[in-house]
Amino acid sequence: MKISIITVCYNSAITIERTILSVKSQTYSNIEYIIVDGNSKDNTLEIVKKHEEKSIKWISEPDKGLYDAMNKGISMATGDLIGILNSDDTFNSTTVIEEIVGFHRQNTIDASVGNIIQHKDNGKIVRLYSSKYWSPEKLKIGFMPPHPSIFFKRELFNKYGVYDLGFKIGADYELITRFFLKNKISWKYSGITTTAMLVGGLSSSGTSSYKLITKEIQKALTMNGIEFSPFKIKMRFFWKIIGFLKK
Repeated sequence: MKISIITVCYNSAITIERTILSVKSQTYSNIEYIIVDGNSKDNTLEIVKKHEEKSIKWISEPDKGLYDAMNKGISMATGDLIGILNSDDTFNSTTVIEEIVGFHRQNTIDASVGNIIQHKDNGKIVRLYSSKYWSPEKLKIGFMPPHPSIFFKRELFNKYGVYDLGFKIGADYELITRFFLKNKISWKYSGITTTAMLVGGLSSSGTSSYKLITKEIQKALTMNGIEFSPFKIKMRFFWKIIGFLKK
């Protein structure tokens, strides 16, 4: 089973080498690593070229943003499964891909969902973001599984489409809604903590981001013909607190 890992980057010289080494250190060997660079102005490309080998594909050219770059990576992928690894993140261990492959071999599914850890620059873990209690129905109240923990069969993108460029920070939410709720793909919780992720990503900070993602969650559900309560989505922060207290 071949696994395609896609990393999108732009001016990522500070973190990209750590990300690349995290892929190269995996115990599973049949990995196709695709790096899509948005025409970086720093020395990101020099670092990428330093690690260039047969199993690594890369392009560098202007794009229309994060999701356009992800779509380029998907179009380059030839693996049975596709996973996303952000340019400032790493795999949580050297055996992650080996574990993912084993899980998909044991289960006839279109996608697996797992967990990630979020940490600060100093390495201090601030959160375990788990999919253990997630289900597609929770998309209707604003909850999605951690995007980097999902491994999709590549054929799903050919069948149901790629990331919608009409979204600024919510195209991953829309794609997950389209796959899991609208088209009801088969999936299973893997229990694997796939990724160590730096806090402060594109859609994880600030009041303005919260308002924008709230708007785009509603847009994603509406586009896919899913009935939902706008009030519940706006109040999702409180549902998270209640869920945490129940646990």
